[in-house]
Amino acid sequence: MSEAFGNIKTFGIIGGDKRQLFLAQSLLEDGCGVILAGFGKLREHGFRALSGVEAAVLYSDAVILPLPSVRADRSINSPFSEKSIVLSEEQQALLCKKPVFAAMSDRLFRAYPMLKNASVYDYASRDDFAVLNAVPTAEGALELAMQEYEGTLWGSRSLVTGFGRIGKALARRLSSLGSSVTVCARKASDLAFIETLGYTAGDFSSLGDARGYDLIFNTVPAMVFDEALLRKTDKTALLFDLASLPGGVDFESAAALGIDARRALSLPGKCAPKAAGEIIKKTVFSIIKEGKR
Repeated sequence: MSEAFGNIKTFGIIGGDKRQLFLAQSLLEDGCGVILAGFGKLREHGFRALSGVEAAVLYSDAVILPLPSVRADRSINSPFSEKSIVLSEEQQALLCKKPVFAAMSDRLFRAYPMLKNASVYDYASRDDFAVLNAVPTAEGALELAMQEYEGTLWGSRSLVTGFGRIGKALARRLSSLGSSVTVCARKASDLAFIETLGYTAGDFSSLGDARGYDLIFNTVPAMVFDEALLRKTDKTALLFDLASLPGGVDFESAAALGIDARRALSLPGKCAPKAAGEIIKKTVFSIIKEGKR
């Protein structure tokens, strides 16, 4: 395992959003070399230390890909790139010779089967990343709620479906801001824990009615708010789906019923890119440290 990492001094960062820019800055501050590719649109904003994908792959000791790493068309997720980035066979062969830190590696392998032979480390699949990333996700959800809700969080009635990492972080912050919080979970231990924290506990098995809430946050990546439940949801409620795709809300039915439902993905990159970039760096460094033991 230690041989796989060797002595990494320079990281190639290919594609991504503002998270990767702050990641690059943080790596530079730590004394690492950085080759940044897939950010051509930023030249007009004064970014000059940019390179092409070929250089990032060829001259780096390890490569970091964004979250998610690839789009449905096989291109690297690179919203700041002037053109679509699709890895050539030559570039893939080079990547097979060095560590690659990626997110949602299953999608990456479907797009580029050759990379199954590479040393790919999925930083987004790790518990430490998920726990840390829950904080900017929860804060981003609160930012959206405060922008869109015409009332105040103080005195509001909130429903959080799911009591995983994001659900825990979100419920705590909603409660601290004065919202009356109900949390739905499946496990008896989670329901007990919810009660001990002072929230109202709701069992998923009896979630047949979602009326009475101003704000609803779904964190479960499976269909929760189907047409039947949406029909028993107040039209005045704001519904935010924070779950990864395919999500947990039937948006077509919500639109037909006049419910304001919004898909809120990649909130750390939009609302807290500096913190999100630091989290990626910390996770990558943890992987390297573990591999060198």
